[in-house]
Amino acid sequence: MCPLQFTGGWALDILTVLPPVLAIIVAMLTRNVYAALGLALLASETLIAHFNPGMGALGAIDRGVGVFDSTGNTRVLLFCLLIGALIAWMRDSGGVEALVSSLMKRGLVSTPRRAALAPALAGTAIFVETNVSLLSSGVLGQRLFDAHGLSRERLAYIIDSTSAPISALILLNGWGAYALGLVEPYGFESPIGVVAGTIPWNFYALITLAGVYFTVFSGRVFGPMKTAGLNRDVLVEDEEPVAPTRAIYMWLPLLVMIGGALGFMAWTGGGNILAGNGSQSILWAICLAMLVAAVLLISGKAFPKGGLQERGFAGISEMVPVVAILFLSIALGDSLRVLGTGAFLSSVAAQFVSPIVIPAVLFVVAGVTAFMTGTSWGTYGIMIPIAMPLALALGIPPSLVLAAVLGGGVFGDHCSPISDTTIIASLAAGCDHIDHVRTQMPYALVGGGIAVVMYLVAGFVVSL
Repeated sequence: MCPLQFTGGWALDILTVLPPVLAIIVAMLTRNVYAALGLALLASETLIAHFNPGMGALGAIDRGVGVFDSTGNTRVLLFCLLIGALIAWMRDSGGVEALVSSLMKRGLVSTPRRAALAPALAGTAIFVETNVSLLSSGVLGQRLFDAHGLSRERLAYIIDSTSAPISALILLNGWGAYALGLVEPYGFESPIGVVAGTIPWNFYALITLAGVYFTVFSGRVFGPMKTAGLNRDVLVEDEEPVAPTRAIYMWLPLLVMIGGALGFMAWTGGGNILAGNGSQSILWAICLAMLVAAVLLISGKAFPKGGLQERGFAGISEMVPVVAILFLSIALGDSLRVLGTGAFLSSVAAQFVSPIVIPAVLFVVAGVTAFMTGTSWGTYGIMIPIAMPLALALGIPPSLVLAAVLGGGVFGDHCSPISDTTIIASLAAGCDHIDHVRTQMPYALVGGGIAVVMYLVAGFVVSL
């Protein structure tokens, strides 16, 4: 059956934004992300099936099954399950407590400011892969934040607002490879130069990173973040403390995972990290890290007989709800691409642009598209083929318009409750997903507002 083609004017075309709007409203009102994503997927497939709800329901099932047609999707979902086992091993063995205790004894995280700085630096330094960055810095930060009375929502904001922006700035990763692949067809003399030239123009990423470090060093928060985590102490007291053992149980597997991701990216890319396979590399890296952790824990008799396996499966089970959300968000993103939601939003913007405002408009449209679809990479696939011809036709620096799209995608992700990156940030920090979105959104909106103004100024300057 052919999907419905929305080409009959705005009366039909505007319906393509209904599913993501429905998802966002339901998620915010009910705090049930599963229901929000499921209803949005059903709505999208119903539209694709010519308004037939029965065929829409069957289409939603097939769309979910189709998630696993992509080896990349399957690898990411499997990675998220396996990281649960690794986290459980590090936590239940006392490795996390031992590392935190060691850092505290040395005075490295003796104050709330230093405790907040640790995951911020980790999130900034691990730019090779966003998921690795989020989970590594989140695992480190949870215990530190609990020890100093800092909210898990603040931790989620710090790791989410460092990992994605740094990945969009230092493009020696899958982000850079993806952007390069989308830019190359347009015949630029140096496509790598175009991608590398986005760094000074990626205003949102730069502003967001600056905001994180300002918050860390000043200790100041605003908006809902002020009251975040007021009931956290009660929850923490109910948790059974784990005695510290050996710090190596945590830091060595993490180091292996990070180094392995870098090494495998270079290997799969024939020596070029930009050309490496990101999803394949992170899956191999987590498997290698788990092997190292298992050897350490078995040789150190960290668990009783059968305990390693038992805790590993327990950790995997903890990840199932989050993986379910991620699975639904991927299926919804695929459905919205077929429906044409992003293409509609882009076409609307293209009708009302002038050279001066093009960078600002591209940033806003990319942000709205990422917010609606829950995917920055999907946004890039839609927006970069629009932005590059505009840059060529109007003589605007291509790095400027590319940076606007890259930053807009990150901005939309930071605001969206259906974003896979935002979901994983909530998981890594151990906080409620909707609470993370609610507390992070004011920071994202302020950064996005400043970025729009800067893109307007940049558009005016380059048009002189």
